Amino acid sequence: MAENDIRNDSQPTTAGFREAVCIDAGRVYDSCCDRDCLEDLRCFFAPDAQVMVEKAISVRLKSAEVLNVFINVEPVNFNKGFYSCDLTFFFVLEFDLFMSPNACPVQITGITAFNKRVILYGSDGNVKIFSSMYREDDDSCEMNVRSTSNMPKCVVQCVDPVALSARLGHIHDCYESVTYIPKSVCDAVGGTIATELPIGTTAVYATIGLFTIVQLIRNVQMLIPVYDFCIPEKHCDDRTDQPCDAFRRIKFPTDDFFPPRSANADCDCGCGCTQND
Repeated sequence: MAENDIRNDSQPTTAGFREAVCIDAGRVYDSCCDRDCLEDLRCFFAPDAQVMVEKAISVRLKSAEVLNVFINVEPVNFNKGFYSCDLTFFFVLEFDLFMSPNACPVQITGITAFNKRVILYGSDGNVKIFSSMYREDDDSCEMNVRSTSNMPKCVVQCVDPVALSARLGHIHDCYESVTYIPKSVCDAVGGTIATELPIGTTAVYATIGLFTIVQLIRNVQMLIPVYDFCIPEKHCDDRTDQPCDAFRRIKFPTDDFFPPRSANADCDCGCGCTQND
């Protein structure tokens, strides 16, 4: 009976402590959160959409989505234990183009990018790690031993950006067109992007708001207390409900009709470096 009480309690007491075990898990050494207002990001389109942009009289930003984030982690020179996390965000944006004052808008899709650098503490370690990993396509025993390093891993969490505004403008600098866009990103808008445009060409500049959390994680061995095994209490269910039966079990969305007030409306935080003792 005491075991059932421990298993169902979300905060086990020391009375249920059974043993201490060593586990290999990812520990967050440092993290930061940030909000960025990204103003006048140059947007890139497929050639046919770019032709419509050059004929448009106005533009409206409808939505924005994070398509991918490229991450590169490098140690900081002369600052042992700290790492530079270079982040490249790629966004997919939906626009309404207005070709004339009384015409319905034309919907187009474009992409844009944003670079961000964060310095975080990730501790120090220069060992090589070898582990056995079985693969069916490996005939050699030596190939089953994989070598890795214990460099910290950067993890980026973000929600889809807030679509703020967009405007039409003209390219004033030739460097605006020098942008490398990976193929996987180009495929999101048709596979071909018009990047090299002459100075004076009409372009779209978007402003979006981005919320991010960046963490630096390193695998370490930790000694933790064990209270019990994680035994599932939910039974598998193979029944297929009718659509109306499933709908009746959905909780009424009161918050959607009466939005609650935020308790921390003025909360603000920014990226920083915190060295863990």
